[in-house]
Amino acid sequence: MFFGLFSSVETKMRTTAANWLELADKVYHYRRDRLTEAERTAIQQAAGSLRRQLKEKSDASKLKLGIEALENVLRRTGGTHYPKSAWMENVEFFLVAAIVILGVRMYFVQPFKIPTNSMWPSYNGMTPEVFASKADEPNAAGRVLRLAAMGARPRTIDAPVDGEVRVPVMGNGAQVRLPFREVKGRSWFIFPAKLKEYTLFVDQRPVTVTVPWDFDFEWVVRDAFLPGITTRRNPGSVDLAAFIKENRGTLMRTPGGMDLWKTGKHVRAGERVLSFDILTGDQLFVDRMSYHFVRPEVGDGFVFRTDHIDSPSMQLNGRQLEQYYIKRLAGTPGDVLEIREPVLYRNGAPITGSKAYERNATLEGNYPGYQATGLLAPGQTYTVPADSYIALGDNSANSQDSRYWGTVPAKDVVGRPLFIYYPFTKRWGPAP
Repeated sequence: MFFGLFSSVETKMRTTAANWLELADKVYHYRRDRLTEAERTAIQQAAGSLRRQLKEKSDASKLKLGIEALENVLRRTGGTHYPKSAWMENVEFFLVAAIVILGVRMYFVQPFKIPTNSMWPSYNGMTPEVFASKADEPNAAGRVLRLAAMGARPRTIDAPVDGEVRVPVMGNGAQVRLPFREVKGRSWFIFPAKLKEYTLFVDQRPVTVTVPWDFDFEWVVRDAFLPGITTRRNPGSVDLAAFIKENRGTLMRTPGGMDLWKTGKHVRAGERVLSFDILTGDQLFVDRMSYHFVRPEVGDGFVFRTDHIDSPSMQLNGRQLEQYYIKRLAGTPGDVLEIREPVLYRNGAPITGSKAYERNATLEGNYPGYQATGLLAPGQTYTVPADSYIALGDNSANSQDSRYWGTVPAKDVVGRPLFIYYPFTKRWGPAP
């Protein structure tokens, strides 16, 4: 340890002697069945002599002689236990700890981070907190606390010139979206990561911001430039076309053919164009044990792997996605499902088993209700086949789920969420 640098010679020698005695005990107990009677006696005598010297608080020179005598015996009798450095013992300790952790993770409890907002507002993926002005931003101490408590990472854009803030848009109707460029970056400054770079304009000058690939930047744009919008707060389904039709902004076409949304916000050079924190997604422990003994129940939070889901939606560049997903279990083998917006029906009646079902059915709070599409398009029913499950997102308007890619094979079920252990907010606690 660091403080050992300031220890006296006697103290260091006593510590060394204690370490050699510990090694002698290991050699004796691990190899006693292979040692001769003479070898066992030699170890006991050398160790006993050094132990008496420690008890009598002999000086450093006598302890050194005792250590050397014990070392000579252990060289002859120690086998693979001699010499055993502290470094090797530390390596063994961490290897054993890693094996135990992997065993617990594989068979009992696994940590899991919510990647997207398909289960929002039951479980949060990465979400933004937008600051109206520079004065509203947390100070340095506040940023440190927010990073520790919520994983908050700040993003800011300052105006290079005076002018109106304009946002590029693409598409039409309900498919209007914000264009971005894929860029490479680092996660935790080490691991390669795929990022999205968005460009905004102040007058005619471009400014950029980079965010994680799974982060919903359109949510930021809505909260920053369309405050007080009365339409449902549904991340990932921001209908910019509807906002424009409500005269909350207008489009202009650039000479290069780009559509720019005129937000109506004017800034001066050096002022904040945009300021927000990216808050980490919910991190939770998943129970991997229960489903070995009991069947999953409708309404459970439902974690599964995508390895054997046979659908083009589960392929990327021709390769099967092999990821962990979390949805809510909506159908077990034999169940008949139907969506009559906004209600999900199971076996002819509104589905029960979770508060999220009731809240979606009544459009309570931020729950957007279930949308009929894909496998559960308007007027269609679906019967869940044997050894399969239907998994739907609570945020139906922004969830790639069984409606699009079909059923989850029973063999790919992992478990159910137990406890949200991070971030340290009011969401901390038992998983809903």
